Amino acid sequence: MSKRKRLLSWLCGALLLTSLSVISSAPAQAAAGPGRCTGKFVNPITDICWSCLFPISIGGLKIWPSSRPDTSNPALPVCLCGLRPGIAMGFWEPVRLADVSMKPWCFVNLGGMKLDPGFDIGFKSMAGPSAVGGNTQYNSQWHVHWYAYPLIYWMEIVADFLCLESGSIDILYITEIDPLWQDSELTAIINPEAVLFANPLALAACAADCVAATAKLPTDELFWCAGCQGTMYPLNGNVSATIGHVQASRLALARFSYKLHRELVAWGTMGSKGLCGKYLMPVMRKQQYRFQATNPNPQTKGRYACAALGASTTFMSGTQVYPAIGEDMGYLVWRKRNCCAL
Repeated sequence: MSKRKRLLSWLCGALLLTSLSVISSAPAQAAAGPGRCTGKFVNPITDICWSCLFPISIGGLKIWPSSRPDTSNPALPVCLCGLRPGIAMGFWEPVRLADVSMKPWCFVNLGGMKLDPGFDIGFKSMAGPSAVGGNTQYNSQWHVHWYAYPLIYWMEIVADFLCLESGSIDILYITEIDPLWQDSELTAIINPEAVLFANPLALAACAADCVAATAKLPTDELFWCAGCQGTMYPLNGNVSATIGHVQASRLALARFSYKLHRELVAWGTMGSKGLCGKYLMPVMRKQQYRFQATNPNPQTKGRYACAALGASTTFMSGTQVYPAIGEDMGYLVWRKRNCCAL
């Protein structure tokens, strides 16, 4: 695709989303009551943590270093895919946007637009944590909307780089229409191993993952743990240990990412296996992802602006949630990519 066509495609997508935001955000913001959906359209310039692109490496050498933790890269600077030689590059790429909300059909990153599907679907979940007291007050149910968002490709920051995720903005997944996302019994179809980790010893091991994720990177061997957020299972939006909106929404997003890998929708892109293309990763490697908040308040600076999956929310919860006007969460998903570039 020529640069002119790519630029035209990007401008058309941006115009469409801006129009949707302008048309729908005013009614959404003006609506009263606990079901009000809030959010704002993501500015691709000011709402992005551009330092999260780094480090960039060639082989084991970081040509653009960063204080942010990085995964292991292939040691050799050259690589071979079939008969094609190349340079082994490693970098972080923004590829997906995610709405994470307790309100069904709330599109946070599209300006707080709330849709009415016209039929009763997706409304099984509660609107928020229970206030009846006891253990039930820590329960919350979340929905996720997953968008394609290949930002670097659109903006042509790196021109003609075949390793970049290409395409246009699109809504790829809506959990309101997925019965596995709302019913823990049905979820057992895709995570039958969950019963093996529903014990105190397995849960205690997550403390080590919490420390590792906060200090540097999560421990992929503890795949049933989501670090400080809790346990990965079940792979749905029912969070039974809700501490706050930031913690619970990040846990729901981590579970959703794992669910996509288990369903073979999302694939692996990191490490030596990813040099020549994406590969199957039914057990998600947590180190492959970083989550950056875009709503209600974009986090664009600091050590934990795009924290590793499972890192403590103590350093990122401040100013992230506003009662009534900012309880719907939006995230930009960064993915590690190792690629054999021409």
